[in-house]
Amino acid sequence: MTPERLLACVDDRTCLDFLSRMVQVKSYSQTDGERRLAELMVDKMRELGLDAYLMAVAGGRVNALGRWRGAGGGSSLLFNGHLDTNPISEGWTVDPWAGKVDEQFIYGIGVSNMKAGDAAYYCALWTLVRAGVRLKGDVVLTYVVGELQGGVGTLSLIEQGVRADYFINSEPTDLAAVTMHAAAFTFTIELVGSTRHMSKRE
Repeated sequence: MTPERLLACVDDRTCLDFLSRMVQVKSYSQTDGERRLAELMVDKMRELGLDAYLMAVAGGRVNALGRWRGAGGGSSLLFNGHLDTNPISEGWTVDPWAGKVDEQFIYGIGVSNMKAGDAAYYCALWTLVRAGVRLKGDVVLTYVVGELQGGVGTLSLIEQGVRADYFINSEPTDLAAVTMHAAAFTFTIELVGSTRHMSKRE
């Protein structure tokens, strides 16, 4: 199948509806909502025929993983994105949980960071499956939690042996492709001395 014919199989309405459904799940970080969204992603991946399951993360949290098995002989590709979002801020003029779509925008908490990217992964596979395409290598979808806690969901994937030859993460970059990402380091510092208030720096 040519790329042009494959692109013609993309169903914009279905993809937008799927993103709206994701937005409608209030997946604040470290709440039951992020688990509900992970469960939804597993259900949807299974509907596509992926081997999908919930993977335990420390603290009673879960990631959602799905693997689309290739025919063999090809490289594997992993897509990674987080499901948890920041709490709602002030100033909304539309319902932030409705997943409203108009001629210009999609409205909702976490659309940019990063449910739109998460939905794009799923919709790409949905399009391939619908078009009857079979890839040589595996495609792995990883929907993780803990972005706001230093990426603990992704770290858990690595610690539990999830691997691929290549990966894509769709954190918002204004559609610029980048080959690096920020990192976080946590340190414990032990100080010896007399306790003083910050006003007594001397």
